[in-house]
Amino acid sequence: MDMARDGVPPFDPELAAALAALGDEARKPYTPDNLAARQKRDAAARPRPTVQDLRADGRFEVNELRVPGGADGQDVTLVSARPADVAGPLPLLYYMHGGGMITGNAWSVLPRLLHEWALTLELAVISVEYRLAPQARYPVPVEDCYAGLVHVAAQADRLGIEAGRIIIGGKSAGAGLAAALALLTRDRGGPAPIGQLLVCPMLDDRNDTFSSHQMAGTGLWDRTSNATAWQALLGDRHGAADLPSYAAPARAKDLSGLPPAYIEVGSAETFRDEGVAYANGIWQAGGQAELHVWPGAFHGFDTVAPQAALSEDARNARFRWLRRVLTQSATSDAPVR
Repeated sequence: MDMARDGVPPFDPELAAALAALGDEARKPYTPDNLAARQKRDAAARPRPTVQDLRADGRFEVNELRVPGGADGQDVTLVSARPADVAGPLPLLYYMHGGGMITGNAWSVLPRLLHEWALTLELAVISVEYRLAPQARYPVPVEDCYAGLVHVAAQADRLGIEAGRIIIGGKSAGAGLAAALALLTRDRGGPAPIGQLLVCPMLDDRNDTFSSHQMAGTGLWDRTSNATAWQALLGDRHGAADLPSYAAPARAKDLSGLPPAYIEVGSAETFRDEGVAYANGIWQAGGQAELHVWPGAFHGFDTVAPQAALSEDARNARFRWLRRVLTQSATSDAPVR
């Protein structure tokens, strides 16, 4: 299906300038032919901070944990961090990094999460080093995340975490994993999160929404990159009619009984329509979702242009939602539904 190029939402001017400054090479799509080389280049361009770096001269307690129970019996690495000067058990943000299921790591996202949220909200953060595609295909990444969540909830007292106040969240692929994790823990009777933070979530392997066609060839993550990533994750199961919702949450037939969701997308990004549809599905199932569609925003806009006014608005909206969910949970013994 070909979409006409007229009528494509324009980029916000500040964001457009930041995107242009990246250069043509950074905007090239991922393809099956260049995937291996791009993974190596991305890993080199995003060096992992050390545990000592993350401790920030003693402001944070940071530890690496190895927990059992991954999809194929391998241990899962978690990076646990919390403000060093806050006593007592803390609520937890259990976070999955972005990168299209094919790049990224658990360490690089922590500086932002710690300084923007953990200090102000007195929040612990655990970042999951789930294994990446195509070396690890579905269900390995989501099962890695589930194994870590089960372990953390079971060991909450030892880890200084409030087991009844866990928020799951992520960005892009990580947000898709968070959505899948909410479905998985609901269906297995696992730990019950009090919220799910879904920032520009990667939800639908079918890659056939209006926005995926409309925004083809623009921004940092178009339908070519998206198809490459889903194929890497799913292999021969890509596009299968019976694909489980734990692989692609947009496939879910039942969105009832999920924790309250924060969902945001840009008006000028590939994932716009699947994110809006997911929020609508939660509402239709009687659930709670807060939806933001940032005008003129492309995928990953706040990382590319962190000082832009729109990026600041998005960060503030996420912060307010987190604070509200945590405040509500502090006065209730049950997850907010």
